[in-house]
Amino acid sequence: MRSSVRKIGNSAGVILPKPFLASIGAEAGDAVDVTMEDDRIIIVAAPKKHPREGWEEEARAMAEAGADGLVWPEFGNDFDVEEWDGEW
Repeated sequence: MRSSVRKIGNSAGVILPKPFLASIGAEAGDAVDVTMEDDRIIIVAAPKKHPREGWEEEARAMAEAGADGLVWPEFGNDFDVEEWDGEW
């Protein structure tokens, strides 16, 4: 397939057919990783990951290791002292 490079503001872009995007698991609006290998531009779908993925497991592991102490204990709040029951 032949396409053309189009001016987009101060940048340039190439329109990719929907089937090309689908073949890498991407769709319009998704993030992609773009790299160069020799004289080729490589486009791959960026991993779709929730920003806080894995936080719960990491926090639990820190608590089990005793590494979850407050960094600045003097900055607590009333909720921490009076209401929070320590359950996730």
